[in-house]
Formats: sequence, structure tokens, C-alpha cells
Amino acid sequence: MVLWNYATPGIPDEMFDRLPGIPLSKCEVRLLLISHLRLRSHSVFWDIGAGTGTIPVEVGLLCPSCKIVAIERDQEVTGLIDRNCQKFGIKNAEIINGSAPECLDVLTDIPDRILVEGGLTIKEILEYCWNRLATGGRIIATAATLEGLYKISESFSQLQVRNIEVVQSSFNRLETRGNRQIFAAVNPIFILSGDKIS
Repeated sequence: MVLWNYATPGIPDEMFDRLPGIPLSKCEVRLLLISHLRLRSHSVFWDIGAGTGTIPVEVGLLCPSCKIVAIERDQEVTGLIDRNCQKFGIKNAEIINGSAPECLDVLTDIPDRILVEGGLTIKEILEYCWNRLATGGRIIATAATLEGLYKISESFSQLQVRNIEVVQSSFNRLETRGNRQIFAAVNPIFILSGDKIS
């Protein structure tokens, strides 16, 4: 049985298996992230800090000829990513258990799209990824705090990332609370993206 029988991304959050405390990129944020990736049909895509695995699932359905590598440091969480990939029939995702950037040395394919979703050593991860990124490739990083935004901005400047775009997500969802319906904000994040020209 096909769980998501549509050509477009936008899988409802509740369709994914979850673990307590493990972040999930909300549906609206995933749509923004995927649009900033500007994937090609045969892209090699790294998702570093893949969390629940929502992005690898959406990208796997959208671009079945892409090669997807999902990296997560917690073994229980890599199991969750694998479950979600299996649940949606994703065949083109490799799941790596390890801490970036050290665990990335085992990867031999040259990525042309990299998404970095947080990390304690974000500047070190970005520098390593930039050196591995194909010329003409794109890098995307997310930040939920002002400190994270500053670190990514500083790294992008030092690495000479080109065509930089910065957006902050701002979404509200209609929710029922008691006998009333209200619009509740989805936690905003910053999305920074840019190109490697040379």
C-alpha cells in the first residue's frame, strides 16, 4: 500500500513515526527546505542531522533517482529514520550512524546538495561540507537561535558562499483547544542557502 500517492511533497507530520524529544521538521518548513535545495533528478544529497527522517523521505519520493545520505549521531534515531524510510518505501537512502564531520570520511560520492540541520560544531561541519561539495552545488543550513544564525552567517562569509539567501519561516496552524479554534504558531527557523561557484 502506498502511503503518499502524490507527486508533490507535503506529508502530514502525524504520518511519520516519532520518538520523544527527537525533532521533526514541520511540514511547512520541509516544503521551504526542499525548495531551497533546488534538487536535480540525479543529485547526491547529504542530510546532516536528519532527525526523524522527514526530509530524506520527502526527497526520496520526489527524486527517486537521487542518492540520499542521512546522517544522525544517535543509533536509536538512525533506526527511526530507517523505519520512516521503509514505511514510505524509500529505496534510495543510505543511513549513517555517526557524528559529523568525522563520520563523513567514509562517503565516496561527491555531494551536490548538502543540508545541515544543526550540530554542536556547526562551523566545523560547514567547513568540512564545503570542501566536499561539488562545484556548482548548494549548501543549506538551519538555525533555531540567534547564536546559530550568527555562526552560520559567519561561516558562509568565511567560506565565500555565493548567492546567499536567508529566510525565516513564519507559519500558523488552526488548532482546536477546548471549545475554541485558534491559530498557533509553528516554531520559526532561519534557513540559509547558497551556491559554490568555484
